[in-house]
Amino acid sequence: MKCPACNHPESKVIDSRPTAEGASIRRRRECLQCQRRFTTYEIIEDVPMLVVKKDNTREAYDRNKLLAGIIRACDKRKISKDVMEGIVSDIERNLQNSVHNEIPTSYIGEMVMRRLKEIDEVAYVRFASVYRQFKDLDAFVEELNKLLAEKK
Repeated sequence: MKCPACNHPESKVIDSRPTAEGASIRRRRECLQCQRRFTTYEIIEDVPMLVVKKDNTREAYDRNKLLAGIIRACDKRKISKDVMEGIVSDIERNLQNSVHNEIPTSYIGEMVMRRLKEIDEVAYVRFASVYRQFKDLDAFVEELNKLLAEKK
């Protein structure tokens, strides 16, 4: 950390404590050259996640948009809101732990389908029909046949 007085690149930390809100850490430092004391704050850098859509456009990740899609797929099914929120939270945690800050919608969609398949097959098929954009009845039946084959 450069000293604000003499620009010397090295300093030592004298005191370190969290701020009142707990969102950052306050550090008292002393320059190793001129012995001037100064304060720095360390905060978590919030890097926004971007979603890369099928047409290669990018938009900010929106938790509510993902949750809305899952709610539509689970409509009139016996799946609690807590379970749906849990799916979204798990997916978000997975995305935030990723080294990439640009995530393709295909990756997110596959994660949602994997989770819905474990919980409710009807919700899975509903989500898949919108996500995979089934063009006709044959595509829909093909997906159902895959699901039935996996079940056996």
